[in-house]
Amino acid sequence: MIKPMLLAAVSMLILSPAVAQQVPPGSKDGAATAQAAGDIPAKFTPPSAQNDYDKRVVMIPMRDGTKLYTVIVVPKGATNAPIVLTRTPYNAKARASRADSSSMLATLPLSDEMFVKDGYIRVYQDIRGKYGSEGDYVVTRPVIGPLNPTKVDHTTDAYDTIDWLVNKANLPESNGRVGMIGSSYEGFTVVMALLHPHPALKVAAPESPMVDGWMGDDWFHNGAFRLANIAWLGSQTGYKGAGTAPPTGGWDDYDNFREIGSAGAWAKKSGYDQLPYWQRMVSHPAYDAFWQGQALDKLIAANPSDVPTIWEQGLWDQEDMYGAIHSWEALKAAGKIGNNHLVMGPWRHSQVNREGRSLGPFQWNGDTAQQFREQMVLPLFDQYLKDGPAANLPAAAIYNTGENHWDKLTSWPLACKAGCAAPLTPIYLGADSSLGFAKVATGEDSYVSDPAKPVPHLPRPVNFEDGRWGDWLVSDQRGVDGRPDVLSYKGDVLTQPVRVSGAPIADLFARTTGTDGDFIVKVIDVFPAENATDPKMGGYQLAISQDIFRGRYRQSVSKPSAIPAGKVQEYSFRLPMVNHVFQPGHRIMIQVQSSQFPLYDRNPQTYVPNIFLAQPSDYRKATVTIERGGANASRVWLPVVPVDQAAVMAR
Repeated sequence: MIKPMLLAAVSMLILSPAVAQQVPPGSKDGAATAQAAGDIPAKFTPPSAQNDYDKRVVMIPMRDGTKLYTVIVVPKGATNAPIVLTRTPYNAKARASRADSSSMLATLPLSDEMFVKDGYIRVYQDIRGKYGSEGDYVVTRPVIGPLNPTKVDHTTDAYDTIDWLVNKANLPESNGRVGMIGSSYEGFTVVMALLHPHPALKVAAPESPMVDGWMGDDWFHNGAFRLANIAWLGSQTGYKGAGTAPPTGGWDDYDNFREIGSAGAWAKKSGYDQLPYWQRMVSHPAYDAFWQGQALDKLIAANPSDVPTIWEQGLWDQEDMYGAIHSWEALKAAGKIGNNHLVMGPWRHSQVNREGRSLGPFQWNGDTAQQFREQMVLPLFDQYLKDGPAANLPAAAIYNTGENHWDKLTSWPLACKAGCAAPLTPIYLGADSSLGFAKVATGEDSYVSDPAKPVPHLPRPVNFEDGRWGDWLVSDQRGVDGRPDVLSYKGDVLTQPVRVSGAPIADLFARTTGTDGDFIVKVIDVFPAENATDPKMGGYQLAISQDIFRGRYRQSVSKPSAIPAGKVQEYSFRLPMVNHVFQPGHRIMIQVQSSQFPLYDRNPQTYVPNIFLAQPSDYRKATVTIERGGANASRVWLPVVPVDQAAVMAR
């Protein structure tokens, strides 16, 4: 038996060479080992041989020398493959990384699965000034001209990017053809690329694009400012990379914004008044040259491209309800309907990139978003990027939200003021909260609109982070029905179905004791009181179309004027598109109110030059009176058409 001390000595002799190797030079003992050099190597490259794709990060130079961060994901072994490009302000690196996986299908977003399965090269790029890209960021940078004195815009950046991508020296796996797709801001960049498209841009899909921020996308609706989107400014323009919005205070944003006062007061409290874009917005509360010069529906119609394009719009898009449909209509009026297709589905904002089986409590016929991506977008892209079979898309594919199926149409809308197969049909506000298609006797209804107690757009407490923002447009309107400052007009129980297909037009005759005011009009489907299958849906009030109009713009959107107190004025404005069937047993309802808070800022109801800067003393009660019957018959012009539309169905 070896004695313990002798064993220890032998062990030291045996181990000493290895120990010596681990001791850093100059170390007296082994206490300071590998830690002295640090645990982060100069370069660490995870193995990627098992990946079925190759991910490359490149800085693509623009014509002014600015380089844009670009992520390119190429299927391994790809040859002669088409390219799909998305230009984003929302972090290209993150957009191209749903999961850390060796599978391209798992790595890219859900909305890219069809492209991955079909062998496409996928490209995401940070727009200039955001995340990894160089240059200065400008919110929805206008086209080169009076609003943009530089030599670059999103049109030139898209052109230069595509030019680099189709160069075989840069991307030898490509076939030299590019398609663009993107939703919201990313949709805006697609539309900008269409103004002067690169010859290699063969097809495009702008989804819920930001087209006109004053008329109905994001910032305003008919002049009323959307407080719901105000936090985006801080997170987007306060930082080059990811940012956070300042806290609003308590949980109830209804109280938070009401107690602060005007939107301008909120900006000052939160520090947003330091932001250049906020300052520009406050300087342009009306639809002046600043907004008109950025209206892409007008620009795209004046410069129509030959690129086949599929325009997507959600029927309940709570953010960008305006852009796609108005761009498509403008191109149709310009004679460019042949290569432009319209799709309107039962979706909230950007839901086309997710699952589309439902919205709020409403269930649709399958995954409608997947149907859009795989049965409409992919065939069109395959046709023009891969010489695939003709997609045979209709002029318009509009989801029928009353019968729960797609309508594929050769003509859209089916009813309108002029130029459609059917005219609009007035439905009149009547006495005792009645509603009908027959003219009514003269009368009036009044309510008091109090800025201190605005009508909430959702049952309180309202918090923009409570999960209800995405589907609030399909929320049950019984939450406000019966309030003394909301007028509800309800038709008789229907014995036959009534189909509406087009854009309703609100046409109110009203007077107010104030000198300014807002008008919100909703077209509502009132469900039967009893529903044995789903009792909670009994009596549900579904708004199929609604919007707001700021009264100061009744005569001119660019030159506001005070409302003459006590005098009847006409307020006529278009509501969002519908394709809906009111079923037998249901009722048609019209609601009228003067606030929808905190979605929209409060109108002080006293005319001030700039509502952003309204003072607490400017906010006053006003009595609003809606006229009925006679020459001043308040009504909503509905796009009523025969239920059977076989004559205009695409086959």
